[in-house]
Amino acid sequence: MTTRLVNLVIDAARPEVLADFWAALLGWHAVVEEDREIDVRAPESDGWDLDLVFVPVPEPKEVKNRIHLDLASTTPEHQAELVARALELGGRRADLGQGDLPWVVLADPEGNEFCVLEPRERYADTGAVAAILVDAHDPELLAGFWARITGRPIRAREGDTLVGLRAPSGRGPWLEFLRNDDVKRVKNRVHLDVAPPAGADHAEAVTEVVAAGAAPADLGGPALPWRVLTDPEGNEFCVLTPR
Repeated sequence: MTTRLVNLVIDAARPEVLADFWAALLGWHAVVEEDREIDVRAPESDGWDLDLVFVPVPEPKEVKNRIHLDLASTTPEHQAELVARALELGGRRADLGQGDLPWVVLADPEGNEFCVLEPRERYADTGAVAAILVDAHDPELLAGFWARITGRPIRAREGDTLVGLRAPSGRGPWLEFLRNDDVKRVKNRVHLDVAPPAGADHAEAVTEVVAAGAAPADLGGPALPWRVLTDPEGNEFCVLTPR
């Protein structure tokens, strides 16, 4: 498989506001692209090899996101500082019925959930973002699919509850699949993009990804240079043009 992760895309009513929030919270920088798209990029030292991409959409957020970010902390004091900073920047606390936990559940200015984790050894070297967390009915199945199309091997398992992938370099955030029995009802507001390398054949890359277990997604709208597919649990993602 030739594709790799290149973006985490977040739909937004006001991309500028969300990009500013996340850039300030993470200590990254924002770059304005075409059509009001804004990319937030990590410093090379963070080991994050994909962009946070904010794109304008007219639809409001309706349900809890199936994909969210977990932020890393190094000490209890650092965790408290991150929570305070998020609230000062326009975030809020989110009650998902989680009860009393060592991590803190928050939402950004448009209600996208994220967690500020307590210090954990597994995330000591990830940089600002500990993990991209994906809800999954079958974490093993979904992790296996994403391992095949991203080249990120499985590096962690917690029973049948969580399966984690890590970049071969051992740097940057984990991509984790957490058991959750919620039923997907609407198009995901947060999705992943993959792309083949420069010079590769886009159509062949799409064919490979479909053979690995993806399915075409018909979201309507104009023809696009990239292909929109769904993973084995119906999560939308894009196969971008080679880059």
